[in-house]
This record gives sequence, structure tokens and C-alpha cells, in this order.
Amino acid sequence: MTSTHTPSPVPSTPPAGDRRRWYALAIVMTAAFMDLVDVTIVNIAIPSIRQDEGASFSQIQWITAGYALAFAAGLITGGRLGDIHGRKRVFLVGVAGFTLASALCGLAVNPEMLVASRILQGAMAALMVPQVLSIVHATFPAHERGKVFGLFGAIVGLGAVSGPLLGALLTEWNLFGLEWRPIFLINLPVGVAALVLGGRFITESKAPRALRLDLVGVALVTLGLLMLVYPLTRGRELGWPLWGHLSMAGAFVVLAVLVAYERRKSARDGSPLVELSLFRVKSFAAGIAVQTVFGLALGIFFLVWTLYMQVGLGWTPLRAGLTGVPFSVAVSVAAGVSVQKLVPRFGRKVLQAGALVMAAGVLLYLWEAGHYGLGITSWQMALPLVVMGVGMGLIVAPLTDAVLSQVPREHAGSASGLINTVQQMGNALGLGLVSVVFFGTMSDHVAPSRIGPAYADAFQNALGWVAAVLGLIFLLMFALPKRPTQHVEGASGDAAEIAAAVAVEEKKASLV
Repeated sequence: MTSTHTPSPVPSTPPAGDRRRWYALAIVMTAAFMDLVDVTIVNIAIPSIRQDEGASFSQIQWITAGYALAFAAGLITGGRLGDIHGRKRVFLVGVAGFTLASALCGLAVNPEMLVASRILQGAMAALMVPQVLSIVHATFPAHERGKVFGLFGAIVGLGAVSGPLLGALLTEWNLFGLEWRPIFLINLPVGVAALVLGGRFITESKAPRALRLDLVGVALVTLGLLMLVYPLTRGRELGWPLWGHLSMAGAFVVLAVLVAYERRKSARDGSPLVELSLFRVKSFAAGIAVQTVFGLALGIFFLVWTLYMQVGLGWTPLRAGLTGVPFSVAVSVAAGVSVQKLVPRFGRKVLQAGALVMAAGVLLYLWEAGHYGLGITSWQMALPLVVMGVGMGLIVAPLTDAVLSQVPREHAGSASGLINTVQQMGNALGLGLVSVVFFGTMSDHVAPSRIGPAYADAFQNALGWVAAVLGLIFLLMFALPKRPTQHVEGASGDAAEIAAAVAVEEKKASLV
């Protein structure tokens, strides 16, 4: 879970008999779990938030997209801040900010405040999450890190399943009459405990030669994405005004300026936000395209799926949360099998098979949604969800290794951070496109008697788009190496650990 290359920390690791390192591990894992659950918990509560707050379609998109954008824009900078100012210090600042933002989300008095608080949450997560691996590296000797990564994998799997269920239960229980608000307020005691215990047990560390900050690069990336995503989310409601088209076109100009600036900054001080030389590596460039498009597909699917079940079919949050359990289990099982058994034997074909299997699951879901209509049951959804989960599991676990396989060892950290960042950006873009592929099929004022059929039709339309995107991913994967060989394994700069951590973060992103 990191976004920057982290050279060996200044202090040596604590002695093997020091129990404090395990307390520190529990603290950073709890913070990582809090971030994971907070991402997965929100989607299931979106319909309740919309009903209670009277949020518009674009506002409910920004409740999720705002978090993803802020998280993506700040990941690499968050990692560098930890290297420069101390990972413990920046981690604790991130935890404090994340806890405060959670309180603001839970106390939001209108949709605008909730959206702003979610953006703040994403920015604070970008400070908190990249420090986790760096703190583990500074705290544990090399021979213990394999066990630590195994624990991280278990935590990610637990969070992926428990997040939606916990969100469903907290929303259904309506604790103290607070309705959906406890999904955010639950972070308060956890965050306070992490702050108190983290200050006591986590060892401070810095990088001896940290890269400089590239705030101009961050500003250009953020501006370009906002100019693209904002008109997509608001365009339908405003009748697609001219300024929206100009803004989307201008976004590509801003991104071109970013490329020119990053090239100049790389030549000047060697610390650009984006290492452009990486894109000369064919497998990396193709992998970044796959990550971006894959994030886009996930951004579309998970939001419209939640709206379809709870608004279109009228299901409770708990029923919707339980319906998704077979999907999460299938992803976890297939991911383990793909890495341990299939990829070593079949290489790239496993990832391509995953894209086709997932597309087949989407098409099966589309057929069932049309065939059974509003009478569809959770059990009837189980088969397409399991097929989709298997396909996703075949992709998410080995994809990072495939993308990094031909990257020079000295750039492994930068490449890993960029992989995670672009998937988050793709996710935000997908959430923006929900206005087009889902809400765009409905009229502005749907009669109450037509809500169910309208949402069902919109869901089927969105599934068609997701299937098409997965077909594109299949084609892009031809540019990946046939037999990924992890060149960064055993690197002195801990690139293999960085890659492993990004794979964990990638799995988290894929299960929201």
C-alpha cells in the first residue's frame, strides 16, 4: 500500500525480541483496514444517503468520485512527504485528518458538506495509506516481512467482505435514529485509538535521499481530471452546456502541459510526479492503459449495481450487501489460484481469460436482469456474480507483476505508485460516466410507478458498456509480456515489497 519508492530507512529495525513492532503493525493494519472498509462501506449506503439528504444524481456520484480523485491525486505526494518529514509523523497526521473528515461526513447537514468531507477524507487517506509499507519496512527485519504481507492479505480479504455487510447492518439498524451516519462515525473511536497508540509504539523513520515534492504536477493532474469529470457528472442535469464540452476538451490540453512540465522537471532535478521514461517500456504503457480502463469499468459497475438493487428492485441494504458476498468470495479464491497455480504455467493468457470470463459474467447478468425483470432474486444473481468474481480474481492478483515485469529496478517504486494512482483515476472517471451510461437513459422526472423499470433498463444499458470495456481490456492485454518475470524481486530498494503492497491496494480498489 504505497505509492513511492522508499529507500532503506535511517534507523535500523527494532531487535527481534521487541514486541513493540507487533503493536505498531496492529496499528497500521487497523488504519489500513479503516480506509478499506470506509471505501467499501459507502456504496451500500448511497441510496439511503440520497433519500435522506435529497442528493442529486451528480452529488451521489461525487460522494464516491470525490474520494477517489483526492486519493489518486495525493498518493505519490503523500509517500514523498513521509520520506521527507518522517513516516510516523505523516501517518499520524493522515489518521487525525481521516478521523476528522469521518466526523464531518457523519455530521453533514447537506449533500454539499458530505461531498466536501469525502474529498477531505480521500486527501487524508493519501497521507495515511502510503506510509503503511514504509513503517513495516522500518519496523521489521527482512525475514519477518513475508509473514507480515500474509497478514495484510488476510486483512484485505476480511475488509472486502465485511465492509459492505457492515455498511448494510449499520444502515439497517438505524442506530440512535442516525440512519446512514454511523458508517462514518464508527471511524472515530478507531481513529482516536490509532492516534494514541501510534504515537507510543510506531518508530519514526525517514528516507536518506527522498525525492522532492512536485506540487505543480499534482495541481495539473487534479485540474485536468476535474475539467474532465465535473462536466460528465453535471452535464446531463444542465443540458450539456457549451462550457462543459470546452472544459472536457481543455482537460487534454492541461494534460499535455503536464507532460511537458514533467519532462522539464525530470531533466532539472530528477523528481517528477510522473516518471515519463517508464512509458517507453511497452508492457508498462500497456499495463497502465489496462489499469485505467479496468478502473473505469469498476467505477461504472459498482455504483449502478447498488442503485439497481436498492432503488430499482427496492431491496434493503442488508439484502443487497448479502447478495454481493458470492462475488467477493469468488474474487479471493480465484486470485489465490491464479497467482499460485495458473500464471506460472500459462502467463498472460490467464489475465486475458479473466477479462473474457468477467465479460461473460456481465453478459449473463444482463440476460438474467432482462429475463427475470423486477422479480429477480439474490439466488438468481449468484451465478453471474460468481462468474464475474472468478474473472476479476484472475486479473487483479497477477496484473501488477505483469505491468512491472519489464520495468528497470531503479524505477520500480515510481512505477508501483503510478499503477495504483491511475486505477483510482480510472475509477473516478467511471463514476463520472455513470451520468451518461446509467442516468442518461432516464428522464429527469420518473413517475414513482416507473422507478423500478427505469432503473432496471438503465442497469442493463450500463452492463452493456461494462462488457464492451472488458472486451477492450482483453485486446490491450496483448501488449503485456507473455510470461511475466518479476525483475524487481530481491532488489535492494525493496521494490518487490512495494509491488506486493500495490497488489494488495489494487485488490482493495477492485472490491469497492
